[in-house]
Amino acid sequence: MPDPLFDSEESAPRQPGVDELDAPLAVRMRPRSLDELVGQEHVLGPGSALRAAIEDGHPHSAILYGPPGSGKTTLARIAAAGAEGAFEEESAVNVGRAEIRAAIERARERRRGSGRPTVFFLDEIHRFNKAQQDALLPAVEEGLLTLIGATTENPYFEVNSALLSRCQIYELQPLQPEQVETLLRRALSDPERGLADPPPIEDAALEMLARRSGGDARVALSALERAVERSRGETVGVAAIEDALQRKALDYDREGDRHYDFISAWIKATRGSDVDASLYYLAVMLEGGEDPRFIARRMVILASEDVGNADPQALLIADAAARAVDRVGLPECALNLAQATVHLALAPKSNASYKALGAARAEVRENGAKAPPDYLRDAHYPGAKKLGRGDGYRYAHDEPGGVSDQQLLPDGLEGRRFYAPTERGFEAELGRRLEQLRKRFRRG
Repeated sequence: MPDPLFDSEESAPRQPGVDELDAPLAVRMRPRSLDELVGQEHVLGPGSALRAAIEDGHPHSAILYGPPGSGKTTLARIAAAGAEGAFEEESAVNVGRAEIRAAIERARERRRGSGRPTVFFLDEIHRFNKAQQDALLPAVEEGLLTLIGATTENPYFEVNSALLSRCQIYELQPLQPEQVETLLRRALSDPERGLADPPPIEDAALEMLARRSGGDARVALSALERAVERSRGETVGVAAIEDALQRKALDYDREGDRHYDFISAWIKATRGSDVDASLYYLAVMLEGGEDPRFIARRMVILASEDVGNADPQALLIADAAARAVDRVGLPECALNLAQATVHLALAPKSNASYKALGAARAEVRENGAKAPPDYLRDAHYPGAKKLGRGDGYRYAHDEPGGVSDQQLLPDGLEGRRFYAPTERGFEAELGRRLEQLRKRFRRG
C-alpha cells in the first residue's frame, strides 16, 4: 500500500519549469533541460562530470557559485528534475536549523520507507551561519541528502571547509551579451511560454538590452517584459529599453570577493601606471557603494609600497586624500580619490623601501635580533654609564658634513646592505647620495 508520506504533494519531486501562466517572463522562460540551458559550457560540456551526473539521474553534492542570473537555480532544478528521488528546495534567507532538521528527518523517513534519495537545493547558502551549515553536514556525509547549494559569494569565504570538502564547487560565469540575446529572442518567439503577440522590437534595442544586463538573464527578461507592457503595441526602441532597465548593470558586492577583486585590480592597474584602468576600477568601486575609507587606506599603503621614494610626494597626496575622505565624505570626496589615483598611477614607481624592509625582517627572523653596539644603547638611566652604555658615541651633527662614519649596525652585520634604490624619479638622487655615503663609510 502506498505510504502517504511519499505520495504527498509536499514530498513529491517538483517539476522545475512548470509555472503558472501569469508568472513573470523570467520564470516562464526558465530552461527545463540542459539542451535549453544557455552558457556555462565550461562545466556542462559534453563528457563533463556535472553533465554526466545530471543526465544519469545521479547528481552529486555541489555548490554552484556565480553572479545573479547566471543559471544557478535553473541548473539545480534541472538536476533535480532528472534525479531518481525526491526534491526539496529552501532558501537560506527564510529557514533555520529547525527547518533543516525537519528536511533531514523527511529524507530519513523517505529512505526508510521507500529507499528514495533526496536532492536538497539550498539557495543563498552563504546566508547560513556556521551552526546552520554544521546541521547539514552529517546528512551530506552519509549520503542521506544530495546537497546542491547556490551562492553569489565565494564559497571558500562563506561555506565551512568541512562542507566544502564534501561538495564539488562549480563556478558559473556571467552570460555573454550574445547568450543573453539568444534568451531574449527565444522569449519573443515562444508563443507558449514567452511573450504573447509581442510588438516589433528594434535589433539595436535588443542588442543594448543584452549588453546592459550585466550578464544577468533575469534582469534582461524582466526589462524586456516591462518594455513590451509599456509599449501598447508600438515598436520597442532603445529609449523604451533604457526606461525599462532603470538600473546599474553593475555586479559588485562590497562584502564579498568582488570587493577584493576590484581593489586588487585597482592596485595592479595603478602599480602598472595605467591611469585609465586605475580610474575605471575606482569608478566601479564608488558606483558599487564601496566604503571610500577602504579605498583611501589602500592608496596610503600603495604610496609607500609601490611608489616609495621614487616620488615622496605620493605618500603626502594619498594621506591628504584619506583625510579629505573623513572631512568631506561622499559624494565630493570622490574627487579627492580621483586626484590621488591619477598621481599614484602616473608617479614613477619603486618598491625598494618595501623590499629593503622585507630583507631586514628576514635577517631578524633567521638570525634573531643582534644587540646594537654599547655606544648606541640608552644611557639615560642610573647605572647606565657603569655598563658602558653610550660611551664613545659620536654625535653626527658634530661630524664633518653632519655625517658620522661610526659603525651603526650590530657587530656581525657590518657592511650588510638592505636598501637598493632604483634609478626612478627622486630615488635616483637618493641612490647617488647613498653611494657617496657608503664610500665615506668605506663600505662601497
